[in-house]
Amino acid sequence: MVALRQAQDDTFKGKLVLIMGPSGVGKSVILQKLRERHPEIHFPRSATTRMKRPGEGDRLYRFMSDRDFDELLSKNALLEHAVVHGGARYGTLKDEIIPYIEQGKTVVREVDVQGFDSIRTHELFRGPSARYRLQSIFILPESKEQLITHITTRAPMSEEELNRRIASMERELTYAELADITIRNVEGKLEETLQEVEGAIEA
Repeated sequence: MVALRQAQDDTFKGKLVLIMGPSGVGKSVILQKLRERHPEIHFPRSATTRMKRPGEGDRLYRFMSDRDFDELLSKNALLEHAVVHGGARYGTLKDEIIPYIEQGKTVVREVDVQGFDSIRTHELFRGPSARYRLQSIFILPESKEQLITHITTRAPMSEEELNRRIASMERELTYAELADITIRNVEGKLEETLQEVEGAIEA
């Protein structure tokens, strides 16, 4: 696999690539394959106040206390943050992204639509004072029916929960039109999807 192009001189900076899409569409698999195939890409860790799970390392998350998280907020050290999963807080760390962009690296980050809204409107990436390049890729399902099948086969759930998840899916899909690029992840064609993602990032 040929490495994606990196900056060749100081006049060219890297960029932040946001990958998003509804739950169950295959984002985690795509990100894992990109990690395996492209060591030159930087994948930033998230800050989180949730407890570390047994056997879990520090590759994906920077675990911290609520007090430490509050300190990050007071220092304006996060691009975005949210409360999820029963009260745990998650945030996108500037120091996991900005220094790497300035080194000319491509930084790839998975975000939900709330995070996308926060980052795409951030002054560092939008407007006359924007200093860095931002690219967004939305992963579409083969069909809504296929996505619902994925959701229901991953774990049993009540009809009320299923309806809530479907409503969330419908809301998330509306963000596809706001993304720079949309890529459809067709069942059984992961390699084709990966090649499209790689091509979009290199472009």
